[in-house]
Amino acid sequence: MSWKWEYAFGAEEAARTAPADFLAAVERKANELVRAAEALHVHGRAHDGIDPKGHEMIVTGGMFRYQVVVRSERVYVVQITYLGF
Repeated sequence: MSWKWEYAFGAEEAARTAPADFLAAVERKANELVRAAEALHVHGRAHDGIDPKGHEMIVTGGMFRYQVVVRSERVYVVQITYLGF
């Protein structure tokens, strides 16, 4: 398995109605987070500690909240907020 990101919970539903340029900014940052998590947690599947605390990321047009789940080698985008700026 390799590191990936995906929408979780209601974020997937919210993404269906968000503007394309905002979603592109979310996807770019999510891809950066995947690369960082992969570099930090080289042996993700063998991880036996607790997962890092979730954080928020500001992007053009709004923000999103994400959670890294190391053993699953996933970055989950759990909430997106389009603010239009």
